[in-house]
Amino acid sequence: MGTTQRRRPELAAFLRSRRARVTPHDVGMPPGFRRRTPGLRREEVAQLSGVGVTWYTWLEQGRPINASAQVLDAVARTLRLDAPEREHLYHLAEVPYAHPPEVIARSVGPEIQGILDALEPRPAVVYNSRYDILATNSPYRTVFWPEPLPSGPMPNVLWKLFTVPEEECPLLYRERELPVMVATLRSAYGVHTGEPVWEEFIRGLSASSPLFARLWKSGDVAEPGRRVKTFRHEEVGEMRMTSVSLSVNGMPECRIVVYTPADEETRLRAEVLTATKKSHP
Repeated sequence: MGTTQRRRPELAAFLRSRRARVTPHDVGMPPGFRRRTPGLRREEVAQLSGVGVTWYTWLEQGRPINASAQVLDAVARTLRLDAPEREHLYHLAEVPYAHPPEVIARSVGPEIQGILDALEPRPAVVYNSRYDILATNSPYRTVFWPEPLPSGPMPNVLWKLFTVPEEECPLLYRERELPVMVATLRSAYGVHTGEPVWEEFIRGLSASSPLFARLWKSGDVAEPGRRVKTFRHEEVGEMRMTSVSLSVNGMPECRIVVYTPADEETRLRAEVLTATKKSHP
């Protein structure tokens, strides 16, 4: 059985189960007579959603009909679907789903911070899709951000990499790495196009960095993924680190990025840094 053929009966069963749990009282309707089940009738869902009874009946029967995002949103409101249920409805109906705007996370809980700390001695950080730093562990700060993290607005990795003088930039081979980071940013920007916070960020960084402005205009798009990057540290020199991105449940558009030494020399240099940090806190 194909994917679409399998999703249709799942969609039908899901809609019926959600309809059964919504009572007329929940939506401000009189209970009426001869109601065999406490849930809404199909025609009531259609009426409240502003769609035709036949169309909704076919949708709930799993027939091969097309549904728009606007219609699915109306049905979701009538059936009182929460955010995960609404996303599930979209997937079953094979309609592209986009998270609501401005859901980008701006902090992490103690559990996530505990995971970062448990990853020591490997540097680890939580980025949102704009490369804001939400949380770090001690090795990350030692290797990549030796100055104190500001207490005000979240620091942003892209802003630092593009605005510090090249000789002070911790990332080597910028001509190879920075285009990939900007392309990854653009991939996330597609969901947030037109949002004031994002537009201000793009305008501000473009004004501050001609290099960023040029790379942004290229229009390249990429997804986060495994990379081997070379960094330099004033105390131990160059270090080659493999970065791996891990998604975080419950935190849309966020990822834990863990840096692992890519060779033995880097591992030894990272150990030196860690030991130095512990002896001089």
